[in-house]
Amino acid sequence: MDTRLAPRVELPSAPGPAGTPAVEIPQYTLGKILSVWLIAAAPMGVLAWVVAPRLASTLEGPGALARALVVCLTIGLVWQFVAVAIFVKREQGTLRWSTVRQALWLQRPRSPRTGRIGGSVWLILIPLILALAAEELIPDLPHAAGRDFGLFLGSNVGQNFLDGNWAFFGAIVLLGVFNTVLGEELLFRGFLLPRMNGVFGRRDWLANGALFALYHVHVPWVIPAGLLDAFILSYPTKRYRSAWIGIAVHSAQTVVITAAVLAVVL
Repeated sequence: MDTRLAPRVELPSAPGPAGTPAVEIPQYTLGKILSVWLIAAAPMGVLAWVVAPRLASTLEGPGALARALVVCLTIGLVWQFVAVAIFVKREQGTLRWSTVRQALWLQRPRSPRTGRIGGSVWLILIPLILALAAEELIPDLPHAAGRDFGLFLGSNVGQNFLDGNWAFFGAIVLLGVFNTVLGEELLFRGFLLPRMNGVFGRRDWLANGALFALYHVHVPWVIPAGLLDAFILSYPTKRYRSAWIGIAVHSAQTVVITAAVLAVVL
């Protein structure tokens, strides 16, 4: 996909550091937007439904499928990070931090009403994190218990497996980092969202949330509840022109899961 051919339409962005030229963000066609979505979703689906079961058949011990899924999905998330780096390099011609931070909206949130940058603006994270926690209370669609890491973690078998298992704990931490910082959020809120305005206009955040929910083909039972992420992750990121909003809110979930796993390991 040659992002250099995308039409260049100016999109308002958070200001860069003093003395740093503003980065121009191209607007993608619908085809290019769906191509980026497919580049993220297809590998995760294949890894979850094809590769993981085959890997699990070669593993010994309890929770073979859950363990295989951790490995496979981490690979898929690392690929998303690599894909974003490739896209930005081809689009901007460099991976200098001063350029990347603007191209991916990795800048402090800016209040659209007062123009204030950072500071008390970060307080918006509190209700958003609470909203994401409330989303977790929505029941998932029926699915196989063997694919639910939460059930595996809460079972006696899972807890016995994780007891003192620092290597697997490290794998879970790696999965979490690439899930909410360097993978999904960087691709969907940092890269894709700023490039959707040309097609979807003021509803770009809503389309971004829908694409993010449908991306979860590797865990399709969460898709209905995941549609709410448009309001919890996509809209605040767009409103404050900062991918750090989505990263911080989404990472709160990872912190809770990591703490729960650490308690079992200890």
